Amino acid sequence: MAPEWLCRYCDSLLRKSSRAAGELEEKLGAAITVFKYIDDKDVFQKFYGKLLARRLINSLSVALEAEELFISRLKSVCGYEFTSKFHRMFTDMQVSADRNAEFSKYCRTREIELGISASFLVLQAGAWPISSAPALHSPALPPELERSIQQFETFYCEKFNGRKLTWQLPLSTAEVKLCYTSRSYFVTLSTLQLCLLLAFSSSDTQNMLQLTERSGLDEEELVKQIQALVDVALLLADGDVAAEAPASPRTPENAVAVPLQLTAHSELHLNLEFASKRTKFKVAMAAPKETPQETERTRDNVEEDRKLYLQAAIVRVMKARKVLRHQQLVQEVIEQCQGRFVPKVSAIKKCVEILIDKQYLERSTEANDEYKYVA
Repeated sequence: MAPEWLCRYCDSLLRKSSRAAGELEEKLGAAITVFKYIDDKDVFQKFYGKLLARRLINSLSVALEAEELFISRLKSVCGYEFTSKFHRMFTDMQVSADRNAEFSKYCRTREIELGISASFLVLQAGAWPISSAPALHSPALPPELERSIQQFETFYCEKFNGRKLTWQLPLSTAEVKLCYTSRSYFVTLSTLQLCLLLAFSSSDTQNMLQLTERSGLDEEELVKQIQALVDVALLLADGDVAAEAPASPRTPENAVAVPLQLTAHSELHLNLEFASKRTKFKVAMAAPKETPQETERTRDNVEEDRKLYLQAAIVRVMKARKVLRHQQLVQEVIEQCQGRFVPKVSAIKKCVEILIDKQYLERSTEANDEYKYVA
């Protein structure tokens, strides 16, 4: 658990806050000192990669310079291989900025009017801890967004023939200006929430059945996204709408988060009297925190990675030595792995058996505890 706690502590330091630069550097230096004494550095690597990805995608980092400095310190402790994916993530962010500039020039040259301002992140599947499969909760996009995506895909495929883009829309965000209120508001929300809000462009009232058909989301995900919009009073559920106008309009400041009980015929209403003290605010993203199931999957992935790492270490040792006794092999493998984790002897033994089955190794006929490398 110590690697996870340290990783989450580093995440809290590297997120945007009012912390002074000198204080941040001092605390990150202390975190590196603790990191040196952690045995399971691969667990830290896995969790840190996931949290770094969230910070970069959602623009939550206190400063990219601080991120890069911390990664360089990790590299000095564990070597380039440990931080190689982190470096590739930063490269993707820089390259994406260049791609967006090229896409803007492409649209101007061809006189393409998108109607909205859009920017895109193109991320390498092998570097980011994101599934390369299509997202489970991708919405049916309204025309306002579909056109931009289609044009960028055309631009990208013309530039890189043979590459395929897999869209992860639930990870994207949007900033919109509310024009139906008494004053202008700028709202940052998820793309899923934006798709639901745009459904009210044609009518101030929509029922759950209409929203389900229009969004393409399953019921559980739809309720999550609607709950976030109701919590900030952008939408009103049936119970929030009285026969007469209320004395004080429902606002983000006086709204009380109450779990919604919705049926297929429940109606939701656009809050035309929306008011807030802030002209800029964010809608909470549904389920932003890692669930216990995701944490458990991450731990399982660490165990799978360890098996592969151990097998590679055993093959490297045996390829160099050709013939080796079991105890010597265990000692040398532990030495090779100690920079990342301390392997159990039982795990090494299981990996040896796997490699014998795969015919990388064979037992010596001269001694029961001796192995030979099979070229």
